[in-house]
Amino acid sequence: MVNSQMEALMEMRLAPYIQKATALIRLKRKTLGGCSNMFRHQMDTLAILIDHKYVYDPVLLKASLIHDLFEELPNTDPQEINDLEDGEEVLKLVFEVTKPDNEEKNIFLKRILDSGSENSKLLKAADRISNLTDTHTDSFPPDFAKRYVRETEDYIIPGVKGTYLETELIDLCKRIRNIFGF
Repeated sequence: MVNSQMEALMEMRLAPYIQKATALIRLKRKTLGGCSNMFRHQMDTLAILIDHKYVYDPVLLKASLIHDLFEELPNTDPQEINDLEDGEEVLKLVFEVTKPDNEEKNIFLKRILDSGSENSKLLKAADRISNLTDTHTDSFPPDFAKRYVRETEDYIIPGVKGTYLETELIDLCKRIRNIFGF
């Protein structure tokens, strides 16, 4: 990490968002057969963005820490986030990547691809990298893995074309295809 990246991270006030994410400690990930917990997934998503050098956008990084908060804990008061530094913008991004209960997954992902903000596409890509990294034969039925890879190839990868996130997603999809034999 170069000095300017380190300085950008040091100036961000991530701690209040990490504190909000701790509400997810010990919550099992629904889509992953309970093999991991939600707090670690939020931290992993942050780490993926930092690894890919997205360190200059505090809204993106803060949103990564709580991107599943309202899905997992729907009684969370949005005002608690709104009151934090960058809270209004972070909430906007978090709600942009939160699937409404009444919307089909493929329609939701297509909407992000077609009209979502650049940050929503980056956050969805980092989120998907974390999810694909946790895809194992002992916790996923093959039909789920196949659908998940197809969603990634159709809706997530095109949104981050030309980035290293694209390369990592392609590699993960190939790995999962090999593991599951499809």
